[in-house]
Amino acid sequence: MRSLRIALAQMNSTVGALAQNREKICKMAAQASSAGAELVIFPELVLCGYPPEDLILKPHFIAAVDTELRLLSQALPPEVVCIVGSPSQGEQNPFNSAVILYQGQVLGRYHKCQLPNYGVFDEYRVFKAGHSPLCLELNGARIGIHICEDSWVHSAEDAACFAQAELSAVVNLSASPFHRGKLPERISILKKTSAACKTPLFYCNLVGGQDELVFDGGSMAISPEGEILVQAERFVEELLVFDLPIKENTTEPPAKLKTLSLTLPTHPKKPLAPRQRPRDLPELEEVYEALKLGIRDYTDKNGFKTILIAISGGIDSALVAALAVDAVGAERVSGISLPTRYSSEGTRSDAILLAENLGIEMPMLPIQDLFTHYLDLLSPQFAGRDADVTEENLQARIRGSIVMALSNKFGSLVVATGNKSEMATGYATLYGDMCGGYALIKDVPKTMVFDLCRWSNQQQGFERIPQSLIDRPPSAELRDDQKDSDSLPPYEILDAILSLYIEQDLGRDEIVAKGFEYDIVTRVIRLVDGNEYKRRQSPPGVKITPKAFGRDRRVPITNHFRPTTPPQKSTCPKK
Repeated sequence: MRSLRIALAQMNSTVGALAQNREKICKMAAQASSAGAELVIFPELVLCGYPPEDLILKPHFIAAVDTELRLLSQALPPEVVCIVGSPSQGEQNPFNSAVILYQGQVLGRYHKCQLPNYGVFDEYRVFKAGHSPLCLELNGARIGIHICEDSWVHSAEDAACFAQAELSAVVNLSASPFHRGKLPERISILKKTSAACKTPLFYCNLVGGQDELVFDGGSMAISPEGEILVQAERFVEELLVFDLPIKENTTEPPAKLKTLSLTLPTHPKKPLAPRQRPRDLPELEEVYEALKLGIRDYTDKNGFKTILIAISGGIDSALVAALAVDAVGAERVSGISLPTRYSSEGTRSDAILLAENLGIEMPMLPIQDLFTHYLDLLSPQFAGRDADVTEENLQARIRGSIVMALSNKFGSLVVATGNKSEMATGYATLYGDMCGGYALIKDVPKTMVFDLCRWSNQQQGFERIPQSLIDRPPSAELRDDQKDSDSLPPYEILDAILSLYIEQDLGRDEIVAKGFEYDIVTRVIRLVDGNEYKRRQSPPGVKITPKAFGRDRRVPITNHFRPTTPPQKSTCPKK
């Protein structure tokens, strides 16, 4: 049977780095050509990076993309056809397009029909939807084109059109971001689409970090019977090359299906080496890899040479430091320890041991004298008032000032160490421990922080993160004998309630019905609702749950709706 050699170029692009992205596209296309590929598929909007957000609304940005597209068409290997994701100018808003390039020419463009407008996606804001399906007929192989969401919510009519066309394959240019549990969901949807179109589906996903989002790759080919034929690794760039059997066409394609026909010279191809499907990653490993990729790309793409972390001797800063070292190398990471009299000997010694195990420098700068000076300075204003969280937060704010001063002086990226449980409930200090340019684990629940630390130690083969640090009851150490449990429910209970309230949008009564205590649920919801103003001021961080704070969850700061308040009797006057 005749075949067409296809390459899926799972690429890491950078938003706005048009020339850099163009050069990388050319390099991967040349590698695909060397492997005998005749058709190379690139991810969604790979030329401009995804998501470009409001850059798309700038006419000069679209003009710059068009210039790079022309340069790209001239620079690609002339013997291969490339389908590249790029915005295209429309009469009003631009289109999200798949551009077909061959021998210096733009042969055609397919415009994405289904624009997602939920969760992290906001494409209705900037793009105009296309309305016409497109087929590329290449050496007798009919190939339908989808862009990401087109395969998620395709209409029955469009699927029937593709099925009637006797396609050899559908290709999908995608930019599908990661969250835990996303891969099985993605595979399930692609299997259904492949079956509906009655043809294999070749899915090329973006890889890399972009602000809060991480794209995990995992490009694949799926048969109409639901078999995964080939699959790329996740969280790394890769070129996935395979041979597509060409289906013999017995009918003309439907009239509504625009078809571009092209015949390439055929040459003998070397057989491809057998390829094993990558192993499935356990949940903790895929989350760890997502966090590593997120911090590496945020650091490198934003031009930071080094990372700085305030290491307290607690579990959150320990995990962040380990992730940073694994992502960019110990030589680019440094710590700083800023103890007060409330910092226990155990946390101080664990911080020192952690730094030694990670191979990073960590000067210790005690701030007790600064703290005392602040208290003396403020004592006339605080006269007659008992000590409270004000004095506790003052310590965190002194630390925040110091780490930001070091950032200014040395150009380091300060990585904040707050987790999702803390960000949800406001158990963090504005302008204190929330200071930083990136909040790496802000979407990681506290219970998962513990799990990730244990998993990391297992992978290292020794207690790189000291076991005493993992075993110690969590504490902010801002007053004597303080424990997190003084202010919050046990994390096992708290994280379960937060998942139901934030990620599943359940109300108080629905959560209580699942077996949680009424008073605890009411208190947790009040904490979440009352701390939106803090979260709006926190740095960005990697999304790893189905619903993260920020792009995913948009709740007003000024908001008097409280689902924990019993209904009030109407005060409207009776007529």
